[in-house]
Amino acid sequence: MSIREKIDSLKEDDVFISLEFFPPKTESGIRNLLARMERMSAMNPLFVTVTWGAGGSTAEKTLSLVQTCQREMDLTTCMHLTCTNIDKSIIDDALAKAKAAGVRNILALRGDPPRGEEYFVPNSADFSHAVDLVKYIKKQYGDWFCVGVAAYPEGHCEGADSANQSVAKDLPYLKEKVDAGADFIITQLFYDVEKFLTFEQMVRNNISKDIPILPGLMPINTYQLFHRAAKLSHASIPRSILDRFPESIQNDDDKVKSVGVDILKDIIHEIYSRTNGRIRGFHFYTLNLEKAIAQIVEKSSLLNGMIENDDEDVIMDDDEDHIATLKTARSSSVSNRVLVDKLQRDPVDFQDASDFKLQAPSKKAILAISSGEGTLGRDATWDEFPNGRFGDSRSPAYGEIDGYGPSLKIATERAYELWGYPVDLKDVSNVFVGYLEGKIDALPWSELGLSPETAMIQEELIQLNERGYLSLASQPACDSARSDDKIFGWGPKGGYVYQKAFVELFVSRDAWLNTLKPKLLSNEKAGYYLGDSRGGFESSLDTKSSNAVTWGVFPDREILQTTIIEEESFKAWRDEAFSIWLEWAKLYKKNTPSYKLLQQIHDDYLLVTVVCHDYRNETGLWDLLLE
Repeated sequence: MSIREKIDSLKEDDVFISLEFFPPKTESGIRNLLARMERMSAMNPLFVTVTWGAGGSTAEKTLSLVQTCQREMDLTTCMHLTCTNIDKSIIDDALAKAKAAGVRNILALRGDPPRGEEYFVPNSADFSHAVDLVKYIKKQYGDWFCVGVAAYPEGHCEGADSANQSVAKDLPYLKEKVDAGADFIITQLFYDVEKFLTFEQMVRNNISKDIPILPGLMPINTYQLFHRAAKLSHASIPRSILDRFPESIQNDDDKVKSVGVDILKDIIHEIYSRTNGRIRGFHFYTLNLEKAIAQIVEKSSLLNGMIENDDEDVIMDDDEDHIATLKTARSSSVSNRVLVDKLQRDPVDFQDASDFKLQAPSKKAILAISSGEGTLGRDATWDEFPNGRFGDSRSPAYGEIDGYGPSLKIATERAYELWGYPVDLKDVSNVFVGYLEGKIDALPWSELGLSPETAMIQEELIQLNERGYLSLASQPACDSARSDDKIFGWGPKGGYVYQKAFVELFVSRDAWLNTLKPKLLSNEKAGYYLGDSRGGFESSLDTKSSNAVTWGVFPDREILQTTIIEEESFKAWRDEAFSIWLEWAKLYKKNTPSYKLLQQIHDDYLLVTVVCHDYRNETGLWDLLLE
């Protein structure tokens, strides 16, 4: 069945959820995501969606993940598809493969337009807006594909300029998409219920009385990422919500997540109540994480009613030495499979972990995931702490929070204001120094601004950049700061946190070979990873090594390692970091001095991450680099 058919077949008072995932950057992340998706099938989602990276950058991974979900997991799957500045053959290939895999659902999106006319893909002229893709799909495939479209409860906005956001201005474009054959609507994330309700009523009055509208909701996993997601989406945060995060808990991810669960639960209940059940489906942007969503489902009296309470379906493991065993093995559907990494003893009669089945939906499974208890809970929650690009590369959530691939996160005109028109290396260095001095609030690689701890090494970083070592990420060393420390603190109270100093730099080949490399090789406390834009790699560290550079020791729990520098994650980031030089270059006409300079840096520079293992020596790394 298509999504629209499934929604129309529900009983009048049935509620449902849907889940969005993105293709992980690493192979181990993909494997772990498949296990995670199978666990999350216990939440009984009506369907799942898989994102499509900017410019088709994740096309192959997206298609593979969609096919696996559809064929092997028996999940109703919706494939995202963007259309602007993508060769028409890629769109045709994606649609054909989706149909061949039995996929009935497409979320038709515009995607990011090219930065300038010179960068248009020649065979993409037919697709300027999402409505063009909706029309094309319906013309080529008729009713085979159920087509969803995006909408913006606070108005669509390009780049950083939110002054012109207007739902009323967007409404005619949404109507075009619905009139062209769109079957359902999923909204951009929001936190202001009043604005969503106003938007929903405008759609009912001006476009359609009955088209399904699914509110897009992003769980709050950390305070920093909560603000970043809202900023990137131009979603306002009501004061009533901000007040629920006093400064005293903002660095405690457990407390932030707990408050966030209550906030999302309240949003869901208020929307359902105030629309008299007209809005009864809720779409979660999962970020490839599961604990917060499981907690929302488990705590919500509205959502947990869709989960059957069958105590005989599953036995959770409360014994560290014993594997979870299951009374029910349903061979007809691998979508209910529990994947267990290690069979410790009494592996019943199964050959491997893939033979274990969980008959979903099960309230016990949801409770285990939300609480992190038992084997199932531990498998679900091992990577719940921040999962940016310095997280564990084995995590499905490793990488950018949106999963859409490398792109500049600000509008073109704003980029010119910030970064100007560089014509030599000094101009580029001045951009990086300006960012460190607070004069520039974004780099092409980061729009988050500086963290408080950067102030402790600000002068050292400025000196490095003035010497032509262009810094992307860094942190100072820290030997046992309290977890409530205003600079270094994070995690539950009563703990202590530690950091190794590290820095990530773009350097010229000459500076690397003649200056930086000899310094690092002469110091046994320092190690490095190095890469170039052609995929080259070298390291002074052991093959497949993994270095925890931030960790915390807290009461009543294992040591938590939240920042990890390792070979696999470095290689994944290396490719993305260099591609952003090209995205920056596209701001300028080809063959101009600015374009040529940024292309040259992309081609000739190296990316190096340097770790100082002596975390008790606060100045060790900077003394070494600047001597």
